[in-house]
Amino acid sequence: MAAKMVRRGNACADIGTDHAYLPAYLVLNGISPKALACDVRKGPLENARKTVEHYGLEDKITLRLSDGFDEIEPFEASDFIICGMGGTLMAQLLERAYWLKDPEKRIIVQPQSHAEDVRRFFIENGFKILYEDACRDSGKLYCAIAAEYDGSEAAKSVSYIYTGELPECKKPEAKQILENTLERLLKKLEAERLHGSPENAEYLEKITRETEATINEMQTDR
Repeated sequence: MAAKMVRRGNACADIGTDHAYLPAYLVLNGISPKALACDVRKGPLENARKTVEHYGLEDKITLRLSDGFDEIEPFEASDFIICGMGGTLMAQLLERAYWLKDPEKRIIVQPQSHAEDVRRFFIENGFKILYEDACRDSGKLYCAIAAEYDGSEAAKSVSYIYTGELPECKKPEAKQILENTLERLLKKLEAERLHGSPENAEYLEKITRETEATINEMQTDR
């Protein structure tokens, strides 16, 4: 799902690569001519090295010990992928790489949790969310988001950070993700009503209403 969002012909960097399966797939399938496989730990990079050597990709995939984007030069890649982290951590890593605010670059994220935090980062920092996708793998639901910097400050509904472009995905998996998000929001709203402030409760109530309306309006292809 994430690989489909990478632009053909562009060098890519996989942040938190683990076994380097994603960059290997992109190179082997002719999507990316070369790739960086980055991880903050030496153990995963050793796993990545084995994958690279297994497929004979030493001349096309560069292994890099890096905390997020810290050891990457802006000119080394155009498409940057972060999969399998929480949205909060993703936003923190993106915040440190100011040079990603470049219309020529694309960011692809697959947040394991708190997708709203990485969507919030995009909106507040001039990135446009191009599209989102959803899938189910081994019984678990996943979403992926593609974004590019355009410097825009487009007005969004208060619920947008929770729904993003998933309603346009038209997949049952996307609708299920949003239904799970609504359930989480309703729990937060209940807690805020019991122990929080009326202002926060009112704000959350507006978000839940908008999210519920969005779900009810969704059309799925199957």
